[in-house]
Amino acid sequence: MIYSHEVETMCPIAQGAAHGAAPIPEEAKWVKAKEIKDISGFTHGIGWCAPQQGTCKLTLNVKDGIIQEALVETIGCSGMTHSAAMAAEILPGRTILEALNTDLVCDAINTAMRELFLQIVYGRSQSAFSEGGLVVGAGLEDLGKGLRSQVGTMYGTLAKGPRYLEMTDGYVTQLALNEDNEIIGYKFINFGKMMDLIKAGEDANSAYEKAQGQYGRVSDAVKFVDPRKE
Repeated sequence: MIYSHEVETMCPIAQGAAHGAAPIPEEAKWVKAKEIKDISGFTHGIGWCAPQQGTCKLTLNVKDGIIQEALVETIGCSGMTHSAAMAAEILPGRTILEALNTDLVCDAINTAMRELFLQIVYGRSQSAFSEGGLVVGAGLEDLGKGLRSQVGTMYGTLAKGPRYLEMTDGYVTQLALNEDNEIIGYKFINFGKMMDLIKAGEDANSAYEKAQGQYGRVSDAVKFVDPRKE
């Protein structure tokens, strides 16, 4: 350690105020975190790239400073899906400090990692007051049956109005309109359910029929519109 001449010539004075780290909530315990291994938590965060062309939702489950589980969801940029594939391989097994300083290939994923790091080390995790935290595998529960991301895709123009393209329910196939051409419901295909049926041996046409659903006042509709063609 090299000190400046000014510091070298100072007289030593004792540091009286040393109360240690403030405790943060972690998995139903109050922890004075001093090292990376003191950090545990399950949480989510989002990130974006510099041109804001796409975004990432990152979910991490950290136990004793080590990432045990990572869910990487991206939208808006075709290249991000490949970046997410690499990030899903990179993250588990790393400390949160390593992960913060590791190139996760895409700026949006790197930014999400930064936001999660801040949440976790400040005790703002989703599992702060859950005894024992959340089990490894809890990240998949966000995806629901069929293990598909919750995606909403809507489009609208002043000239032609709104188009619902995809909801959490699934891929929208028809919009239900009333006599004033207002949307009062929609029909959809749940892709996750359809693929599960096909993988189980169901005929594709039969699976397509069984995976259909509807929402809203579909029975009151006076007209149906294909949101991708009409």
